[in-house]
Formats: sequence, C-alpha cells, structure tokens
Amino acid sequence: MMKLGPYQLSNNLFVAPMAGVTDRPFRQLCKRLGAGYAVSEMIASNAMLWNSSKTLRRANHDGEVAPISVQIAGADPQMMAEAALLNIERGAQIIDINMGCPAKKVCNVASGSALLRNEPLVATIVHTIVSHVQRHHPQVPVTLKIRTGWDREHKNALSIAKIAEDNGISMLTVHGRTKADLYHGEAEYETIAAVKAAVGIPVVANGDINSPMKAQQVLKYTQADALMIGRAAQGRPWIFREINHFLKTGQFLEAPKVDEIQAIMNDHLRDHHHFYGDYIGVRSARKHIGWYCKGLRGSHAFKQKMNTIDNCQEQLEAVNLFFESLKNESEYLIYEEAA
Repeated sequence: MMKLGPYQLSNNLFVAPMAGVTDRPFRQLCKRLGAGYAVSEMIASNAMLWNSSKTLRRANHDGEVAPISVQIAGADPQMMAEAALLNIERGAQIIDINMGCPAKKVCNVASGSALLRNEPLVATIVHTIVSHVQRHHPQVPVTLKIRTGWDREHKNALSIAKIAEDNGISMLTVHGRTKADLYHGEAEYETIAAVKAAVGIPVVANGDINSPMKAQQVLKYTQADALMIGRAAQGRPWIFREINHFLKTGQFLEAPKVDEIQAIMNDHLRDHHHFYGDYIGVRSARKHIGWYCKGLRGSHAFKQKMNTIDNCQEQLEAVNLFFESLKNESEYLIYEEAA
C-alpha cells in the first residue's frame, strides 16, 4: 500500500483523469469497486473560468471518498498556483498538474503535454505551484502527470522527472506514449522503467493496462509503485477489483453476472442523473451506457434507440429492459462474437 502525503491509500490501483469521464459519480463508483485512488477531470487554471458552471461542477466533491485529488491544467505559473489554492479551498486534498493531455485545444494554448517542449517553463510551473501550496497548505501533496515526450524523437521524461523531484513533486505518473502518439499504437514501458530507476519519488505507470495479467506484467517490468487505469475502466469499472484480486492471490475473479452489472449501472446512472440534472444528465450518460453495452448481443439497435431518449427516467427504464432481455438468455453477458 502506498502513502501519499498524509494519506494511506487502500491499494496501488488508480483511476486516470479523463475529461468528460472521471466526474464525481464515476470516481466514486470506481473507488467502490476497488480503486485505491482517483484523480478528477482537469480543471482549467484560467481565472475567467473559475466560476463557470463546468468548473464548479468539476469542483463539486460533496460526499467524495478521501483523498480528493484535483487535476489543474494551464501554462501560466502564477495563475496555476492560484488555481491550486482555490481548489484546495473548494475541497481538494491533493493537487495534480496536467502535463500529459494531448488534445489539440489544450496543446494549442501551450498547456498539457505541449509543456514538455519547454523544460524551463516546466520547472517554473512546478516550483511555483509547490511553493505556493506548501506555504499555505503544507499537508497537501502536489503530483504531476506527464507523457514520455513530445514525439518519439524528443523523449525527455527522464529530465522532466528530475525537474519534478528537485522541485518537490510528491508523485509522478508517466503515460507510456508521446504527445504525437495520442492514443494510437501500443504504450511502451521502457521509459517508465527508466524514470522509476532514476528518481526517488513514487512513480505510477499508465497506458494500456487493461487486464489483471497486463497489470502484473507492467508492475514487474517497470517496478512502478502504482498503476493508473483509464480507458479500460470505461464501461468496466469492476476492473479494479479484478486486478486487485489477481495481484493479491494470483487467481482470476469470476466474471460479474448480468444481475450485478445491471445493479452497478442502475447506481451509476441514478448518481449521474442526480449530479448533472435532467438535461445534461440524460445526454452525458449515453457514452457510459454505450461503453457498458459495447459488443453485447443486440447492443447496436439498443444504442440507436438510446440516443433518441431525452428523459432520465425513460433512459433508466430502457437500460433495465435491455438487461432483463439479456438475463433471459444467460446469467452472464453474451457478446456478438459468441453468437
């Protein structure tokens, strides 16, 4: 088990910050199903957006299981430091700095993984944020998430890791792709292993960890202190308990049955609808429903119908009808490939 600042984490399996995905309902669900830690969707450090509805929603941590980690993004050191302090006032117990997002709209304003091209600015940002947080809230750790570099010809994760360690970062997460890779191809773990060997702070491995076996392999190869899981948890939040069980026992958990998955979806959708309200809730839930149902027999027609429903209660009823039809065939999920 890892300790991060004053917080003892229940295990070393983390939920990755994903824009539009790792909202409070999803983070809570993943923690309930075995994740030891979760980082919020990134919150812009631009002061003009601090009180926008989106920022205030992302900064809503009511009832969230501690520790509460908030990721901030930006390129102005002073503004990012002020954003860190504001989010601590709003409930953040850990501040994470985003230098890993490859999205165009983020990189086009020299934020996210675009920062990896400017090591002096990286040092200034990290130093400014850590010093501000330590001065006002010395109990709050500051962490950093990066990629291996801008592109494959310019991998500089090692030098960024040294900068992070030298400037007081408490934990470093490395996604095994460059900015140019986006999410294409396979993640590589050689760079993560090199970073772990080079620094004394905890290192978290991220990228393509999608099964218990893969988790074990990545931990062994990189010697990382923890694993961060993102896309593999979409529609499959129970992956955390599956991996945790395998790492502890060497045994695979039995696949969840339709009844349990239906119950998980019901809890998730109710929480999601309540969190966002009717208008946004029914629309933003569609992607989660699509992930849960991906590949299931009859899911294509079901998802087409789902996209026409604009009422939360009707959406929930349609999901339950679909899963009831699956239960008539088997207690386990049936995928198209097995048809």
